[in-house]
Amino acid sequence: MEEKDLALYPFITEASSYVSGLGFSLERLITSRAMDSARSRGVERVLQALKGEIYKPQLLVSDENKILIELLSYPFSRILVSCIDDNFLIRRYALAEAVSCYELLRLESSEFICSIASDFRVDVIPRDHEFDIHFTDYIRLASSMKALEWKLVNRKIQKGHVYISKEELARLLQEAIRDRIQSSLPLNIPQDICQMCAQYLSPIQTELQQMKETFGSGDFGAVESSMFPPCMVHAISNVRAGVNLAHSMRFALTSFLRNVGMSVDDIIAMFNVSPDFDIEKTRYQIEHISGSSGTEYKPPSCSTMRTYGNCYGADELCSRIKHPLNYYRRKTWFKHKNEGAQQSSSSENDTT
Repeated sequence: MEEKDLALYPFITEASSYVSGLGFSLERLITSRAMDSARSRGVERVLQALKGEIYKPQLLVSDENKILIELLSYPFSRILVSCIDDNFLIRRYALAEAVSCYELLRLESSEFICSIASDFRVDVIPRDHEFDIHFTDYIRLASSMKALEWKLVNRKIQKGHVYISKEELARLLQEAIRDRIQSSLPLNIPQDICQMCAQYLSPIQTELQQMKETFGSGDFGAVESSMFPPCMVHAISNVRAGVNLAHSMRFALTSFLRNVGMSVDDIIAMFNVSPDFDIEKTRYQIEHISGSSGTEYKPPSCSTMRTYGNCYGADELCSRIKHPLNYYRRKTWFKHKNEGAQQSSSSENDTT
């Protein structure tokens, strides 16, 4: 594989071996002035990951300096993510790296994409405009993908092999890439090394905190997200971090948000960081749940949520209600009651 390809797919085994062979010490990567560009690009990678997409440069074989910068920025970005050691950041970073590679893989030759697959011990056979993949490899790669079309029963299969398109293979490899990167983090970075990276960590930590505050506030307009039950808060947190929700939880969350007054467009915007996001399909599903087919769906009861393993972090109020919507209504009622009492008390004080 050419050096420019190693720079664009730095997570593969050959790329790791190549970087190791360059002989750059960890201290040199972090302190050498010659590595300034690689460190800056490493910071940029993580910041772009937080925003949802890492932009890969266009590289030519002759771009030796740009190739080296891109190659070395990857291990440095992993050092930064590891020093911060935040699960939300790790998931966002791994997903963004994987998505950026998916966009590249879709355009690669069949031979090249098969070579990437082999690095994940996936045996793929190209046939005309399709690929054959053994069903065991297919199940392993598609296990985290919740859309119905990825279920094995919905696939064309013959003699133990599943037939998939080039784009579908790229999508499966995206999951393999995400899993490899995410499962390898955080690295065990000595504290003194992290301290040496303080100036590079600072902008990432600031952006991360701002993003968490934004997600925490919900940005749901008139909908009072602070009144949501723990199960819905947990689901929203996972969605924002790029985690694929199970069908049952996605239905529960969507129907809950629609019933408390969140718009279809706002729900779509929330789901747009999911790994298998498809805007048209998402809109159809949300509108269907909202009643476009004639039936407006309610979220499942608490007992059903528990049955499907979707009950998380139950608090004291949860023990006294039987439905997520009742939790929201009860908590909202208490809030408004307390606000009314405070206003009455304030008015009485003003008149005395």
